[in-house]
Amino acid sequence: MSFTTGGLFHRESAKLAGLYLEFRDWIAVRNKVIDENLLQARTLNTQKRICREVIARLKAFSIEELRFLIDASRQEQSYLLWIAACRRYKFIADFAVEVLRERFITLKTDLNHEDFDAFLNRKSEWHTELDVIRPTTRNKLRQVLFKMLHEAGLLTANNMINTTILTPKLIDLVVRTNRRDLLYFPIFESDLKRIAQ
Repeated sequence: MSFTTGGLFHRESAKLAGLYLEFRDWIAVRNKVIDENLLQARTLNTQKRICREVIARLKAFSIEELRFLIDASRQEQSYLLWIAACRRYKFIADFAVEVLRERFITLKTDLNHEDFDAFLNRKSEWHTELDVIRPTTRNKLRQVLFKMLHEAGLLTANNMINTTILTPKLIDLVVRTNRRDLLYFPIFESDLKRIAQ
């Protein structure tokens, strides 16, 4: 539940992925980013926090996925960064599968804050630690998650669910790591099969 820092970090992720491919060492990447203020953050603490978050997400990628992130189109990068957020945070992954995708395949094309609140309430039945989340933290979590959904191109400006158009190359790359990651997207199984052929 610690994803209250930023959104998908598109620019930062591409930059850090490139550095990792150069150094092959996350500590060296972190040191370079901090020493040279490569993220152009206003404060050192902000820079450290963003760097830590981006590295944690990028560590979920294989070398092939990191290479693809650098060379892919902006939309493919956004989809890949959405996968990184889902791999990093089980809460986001569960929301993507149980709410976003479920609404899409049942032809409910909108997604609103009440859907998030209902999901969080359902999760708190199994995870009582969620009951202690303050309203301000709940609101921040919801705000950041919707920001990520918008940045990934999965939601329109008025919170309508966008059909995901994954390229065969991206599908192939993701399937090599974990086919289940495709469930993080609003897409029909029949479309996945057709695209993969």
